[in-house]
Amino acid sequence: MKILLFGHKGMLGSDLLLRLRTKHEVTGLDKDEIDIASMPSCEEAIRENAPDVVVNAAACTDVDGCESAQSESFAVNAEAVLNIAASCRKKNIRLVHFSTDYVFDGESREPYKEDHPCNPINVYGTSKLAGENYLRSISDNYILIRTAWLYGKKGKNFVQTILDKAATTDKLEVVDDQIGSPTYTRDLAYAVDLLLERDIKGIFHITNRGSCSWFEFTRKILQEAGIRDVQVLPIKSDQLMRPAKRPAYSVLSMQKFTSATGKIMQPWQLALQDYLHDIRYQAAPKG
Repeated sequence: MKILLFGHKGMLGSDLLLRLRTKHEVTGLDKDEIDIASMPSCEEAIRENAPDVVVNAAACTDVDGCESAQSESFAVNAEAVLNIAASCRKKNIRLVHFSTDYVFDGESREPYKEDHPCNPINVYGTSKLAGENYLRSISDNYILIRTAWLYGKKGKNFVQTILDKAATTDKLEVVDDQIGSPTYTRDLAYAVDLLLERDIKGIFHITNRGSCSWFEFTRKILQEAGIRDVQVLPIKSDQLMRPAKRPAYSVLSMQKFTSATGKIMQPWQLALQDYLHDIRYQAAPKG
């Protein structure tokens, strides 16, 4: 297939590019090459590349930053989706788009299914839900993937932040009252490839398997990295005084994905081991 990938230089986009180009002809465009908030730019890119599939991995993901930059967050996370979906519809091109666990309010105590009512509690989640609504109202030829707690080899992420902080301090304070599913972008890219291969459409929740708190995740990161001299202390979310409120529980059910593909995602603990192995290999001297 010919695939046009928006946001190919980002954390998720870079892993999608690596995975998809092994089987398909992939063209990547990033923010320095296209303004997805512009309808004419989207139409021109799709007309020039004539793809079979468009994958939109571009997003404004700074959850706290979105609170003070609402116009930008809605331009990228919502209006751009409208532009891309409308441009794809004219040629009946399938669109793969990514959303977030933050479209839910966190009041549930069991994994969220795809049809659970959305009720975001911050600007980021609200802007991503607006993008979802545009997509679903305009197109019937899409894969909408909600995912969570992403980390990957390229770009800023929680795992690398913890490793960096552990190198300069002997004590970390991390919240223990937010529960979710850490997800390695390499594994998510594999799942996207699988859905495209099976010619499957619709809404899917995809994360690595299992759940934990940020506190538990931090302890596992340090353990797997062999860091023994850093103490991790649990704190509550309200002690951080962050601009954006986070859902207390945002675990996503993957029953639909498993039923559709016959595959299960690997546990988050194994995904973390893979990531740490990958970044060590990436940093190792060549020759």
